[in-house]
Amino acid sequence: MRRLVITIITLLGWCGTLSAEDVVCDTFHYATNDGIELLLDRYAAGDSTEPRPCMIFAFGGGFVRGERNTPYYVNYFESLAREGIVVVSIDYRLGLKGFDGKGGVRAIEATLARAVGIAVEDIYAATNYVIDNAAAWGVDTQKIMLSGSSAGAIASVQAEWLRCNGADAATVLPTDFRYAAVVSCAGAIFSTKGKPTFNDTPAPMLLFHGTSDNNVPYNKAAIMGTGFYGSKYIAKQLDRIDAPYMFYSVEYGDHQLAGTPLWDKCDLIKQFIRDYVTDGHRQRTTINVENIGTERRKTRFTPMDYIRANYKRK
Repeated sequence: MRRLVITIITLLGWCGTLSAEDVVCDTFHYATNDGIELLLDRYAAGDSTEPRPCMIFAFGGGFVRGERNTPYYVNYFESLAREGIVVVSIDYRLGLKGFDGKGGVRAIEATLARAVGIAVEDIYAATNYVIDNAAAWGVDTQKIMLSGSSAGAIASVQAEWLRCNGADAATVLPTDFRYAAVVSCAGAIFSTKGKPTFNDTPAPMLLFHGTSDNNVPYNKAAIMGTGFYGSKYIAKQLDRIDAPYMFYSVEYGDHQLAGTPLWDKCDLIKQFIRDYVTDGHRQRTTINVENIGTERRKTRFTPMDYIRANYKRK
């Protein structure tokens, strides 16, 4: 396997000029869980029924807020759609709505675990809905990918980790199903059983993260074996099992990396998909971005720092 390390001093450019082909958005009801009706928006360009890749997207918002059709994300959806990718932006249950960060360690652990867990369940339900409608939608079921921002990135990476490890929640997926890629903007794995590892080789991952992110750990933040393990930690685990990935790391970057890549790194995301999914490249690429003149920021945080940053304590 080829390993490529690149150090970049300036940011990459904005998305290139898009095709004038119209993108059509249609809405579907894909599941009802806990009495909540879950919808998805399908973005597609053209009316081709030839099998195309599909990207399932989960929005950000700390498992507290957020919407599948937030205007901020639409540029990303339409850009991928014009690349010949069917984009599916989903609702998922917000398991931390109303959470104020109070309670003992075990209570907080259980609340966080449930929030991440039900989001993953909804991603799996959406995946099955896409598979069931693949023929009508022109989706190649061998090229279904996951993407997410912040909480949505956590849920997306978690879904692939649980699938690789044969978790009970993942048994709802077809036996031979594998995701084709994961694009994570400030994501992490949440583990209650110590440092997470992969029992099977995961899909190629594109991991965006800043070293000064105090909302989602860049490396890890855990207490007594429970916590979040971020992009740097995940990349190290992928190194250990010789798995392909691209890690886009920004020194002193903050939680803006949960969203900005969807705007100013569209071309990089599309190139990742072409290289790792369409062409099947197996390589590990680390892009270290150092913005000249950026002020030094804190890069070490405790688990409680993350709780305080995300959830208002009353």
